[in-house]
Amino acid sequence: MKNLTEMTDEELALSYVDGNNRAFDLLLSRNQSKLFSYILYVVRDRETAEDVFQETFVKVITKLQEGRYTNSGKFSAWVMRIAHNVIMDWFRDQQMSRVVEANPDNDLSNLGSGDGLLESNIEMEFVNSQVLADVQVLMNQLPAAQREVVFMRYFQQLSFKEIAEATEVSINTALGRMRYALMNMRRMAREHHIQLDLV
Repeated sequence: MKNLTEMTDEELALSYVDGNNRAFDLLLSRNQSKLFSYILYVVRDRETAEDVFQETFVKVITKLQEGRYTNSGKFSAWVMRIAHNVIMDWFRDQQMSRVVEANPDNDLSNLGSGDGLLESNIEMEFVNSQVLADVQVLMNQLPAAQREVVFMRYFQQLSFKEIAEATEVSINTALGRMRYALMNMRRMAREHHIQLDLV
């Protein structure tokens, strides 16, 4: 039998389901920093982020104990989806659903072929620390749904498929949110004379 530290997150989750509490402790320690950063970035309040984080892991434990986790993909993406749902519940409770609801123009299906915004920029990384700082300032001005997809893509290196699954939207909607986020950030950068060089 494998040592716990050699197990993948998925194997640890299944080990916890089988009664190994130490497996869950290791799962938590592996995922808490990344998950908390994501939550804090979306809700922008430490106290709220701590509440959402705790509620997320209560739901994770409950779902694991109820046998509602199957090793069908990345455990971290599954946890992110749960966190996303808790965050959306929090937004609804705050009567801020207008910020997170997708609108019809958040879908890429109506785009013409001449629009090349997505061709190269989406897969590029922010490398210059000053550009990164400027980008974070601009990202804070984005609507929550756009800010969330940019954070997941660039700071957590999730694929658009994983982002779509975590946020429970179609891939087209996730790509649309990224497109509008990039357009908004470019517009804000122009207005504030900030040079954004994506490499």
